[in-house]
Amino acid sequence: MLTKRIIACLDVDDGRVVKGVQFVNLRDAGDPVECAAAHARDGADEIVLLDITATSGQRNTMLDVVRRTARCLFVPFTVGGGIRELADAEAVFEAGADKIAINSAAIKDPALIGRIAARFGSQAVVVSIDARRVNGGFEVFVAGGRTPTGRDALQWAQEAAACGAGEILLTSMDCDGTQAGFDCELTQIVANAVSIPVIASGGAGSVRDFIEVFGRGRADAALAASIFHFGIENIAQLKRELRAANVPVRWPC
Repeated sequence: MLTKRIIACLDVDDGRVVKGVQFVNLRDAGDPVECAAAHARDGADEIVLLDITATSGQRNTMLDVVRRTARCLFVPFTVGGGIRELADAEAVFEAGADKIAINSAAIKDPALIGRIAARFGSQAVVVSIDARRVNGGFEVFVAGGRTPTGRDALQWAQEAAACGAGEILLTSMDCDGTQAGFDCELTQIVANAVSIPVIASGGAGSVRDFIEVFGRGRADAALAASIFHFGIENIAQLKRELRAANVPVRWPC
């Protein structure tokens, strides 16, 4: 059985890690380099850094932050935010990322997924989907959750996979930052519909939440921020408890 991955997320704004609730009311959570190094030491399988205002601010990814963070890591490192074309992806990879995450640009130009995958491999392309419950379905939002697209999350996940995405990073905007549990319904719907790994994001608050999203939600990986940044949950201890619950995870070093 494949192991389930625990991923620590760094939402970065103006060079600092921040975290809010449902994409608003952000509060400072520290320096990205220090946070990334600490999470990796604690046993995170991967680190994701998202420059959350790059798209809405119409600027490129903060490559200096990416470089400094990459230097301290020995686990896979994914970077997203402000990647609009192949050249942007190349610059992020050159700065030290192992994978890139694209969201708004992929919605605007789905063929971008294939262009990046052709150059760097599908395994290096993560399509981020921020979804919110709207009229009984799940609608995709872009620009850091600011702009509705009218696109159905399930259909967009299937299209992204067909275009060459290697993974889906699926964030429930309704659950984000609430620590009330992942949206297992949303995660399960998407996981059942695509053949590529799905990373669940939004709502982690306890070990039980991870157990449920790996089980009922059928997630391949689970991403969290608040509970790791603010010391609510230690990744090494989380993995011990997941193992005790028969969830296959990589044992922390």
